[in-house]
Amino acid sequence: MNSHVFDLIAQEEARQRENVELIASENFVSENVLRAVGSVLTNKYAEGYPAEHASGNRGRYYGGCGVVDELEEYCCQKWQEAFSTDYHVNVQPHSGSSANLAAYMSVLKPGDTVLAMDLSNGGHLTHGSSVNFSGRLFNFVFYNVDENGFIDYADLEAKAESLKPALILAGASAYSRVIDFERFGAVAKKVGAYFMVDMAHIAGLIAGGVHPSPFGVADLITTTTHKTLRGTRGGLIFCRPELAKKVDSAVFPCCQGGPLMHVIAGKAVTAEEACSPEFRDYAAQVIKNTKAMCDAFIRLGYEIVTGGTDNHLFLVNLTRTHPTLSGRDVQEELDRHHITVNKNCVPGETRKPQLTSGVRIGCAAMTTKGWKEADAVACAERIDRIVTALAAKKANEA
Repeated sequence: MNSHVFDLIAQEEARQRENVELIASENFVSENVLRAVGSVLTNKYAEGYPAEHASGNRGRYYGGCGVVDELEEYCCQKWQEAFSTDYHVNVQPHSGSSANLAAYMSVLKPGDTVLAMDLSNGGHLTHGSSVNFSGRLFNFVFYNVDENGFIDYADLEAKAESLKPALILAGASAYSRVIDFERFGAVAKKVGAYFMVDMAHIAGLIAGGVHPSPFGVADLITTTTHKTLRGTRGGLIFCRPELAKKVDSAVFPCCQGGPLMHVIAGKAVTAEEACSPEFRDYAAQVIKNTKAMCDAFIRLGYEIVTGGTDNHLFLVNLTRTHPTLSGRDVQEELDRHHITVNKNCVPGETRKPQLTSGVRIGCAAMTTKGWKEADAVACAERIDRIVTALAAKKANEA
């Protein structure tokens, strides 16, 4: 039987195959991940946890869970292996946002104060945005970045000492520099706060050994399993063993019902792949490609927030080089040329979030497709030609 759904899937497959994918939060999964997520495991309900789950939250609420019990425990073990940690891990969160909600709920009460990075400075919607559950349930306050876009650690420490937050959060969705987890941890310890890291964007770089790790420093660590981990879409929560029961109870029954066992299978395959030597090579190449592309934009005269990058992404600030163009203008024009980026706020943003003054660019997905540094540089030059032509067109229309 013909189905419009599969026609649309074919169109999207063609788009992904043909386009240059530079959205920093996207990647391409392996055939094995697709097979796992599309498996008969989607048929199985498994509310609860395996019978011998490490947190002591034992037992499922349905029968017939012997196989999925083994699968979930295996998935947990592989993620501990991927990050070389003895932290407890919960693999059930449906997304990174779900993982963050459960992590907050495990150690906080509604109204508690959390110190985090503001969305406009590179944070994430779930890090206290007023329109998100995080900003509606908790009292988020924000540490600043300096005039160059770097985290202002002195401001972090001063606000922690004056506000005495219950939790301090490190992590971002648009920050291109190494985060000093040790310094964050010392501040949290000094003021008696829990220290949480949202490593969703950089998790693959951490697993690949090319970015410092928060394990051993943070109390709670959340991540997605896509982005630089290039796996199925989903979330994970790691925590110190003494917080295991609180975390598991916060995931189920507090924030979620039944886990998605087909997605947990995809997460397990993702973890297997993240443990391989090939993945370490991939993570190192992501860094090389991103630096090469970022440096090319700098040579072409663009302003880059923080002046460079240490990870898989960077932010182009259009304010000085192309003040007539918004991030949305550039995103839409590049779409017409089969290059996919996303508009993004920059520090000190003056435009609305629907417009923005910058674009975020990442190289994780194209590295999966085989890019090397020369490919990244050539793409930067192509983008420059497109953006320059767009700016000239706008000037002529004015």
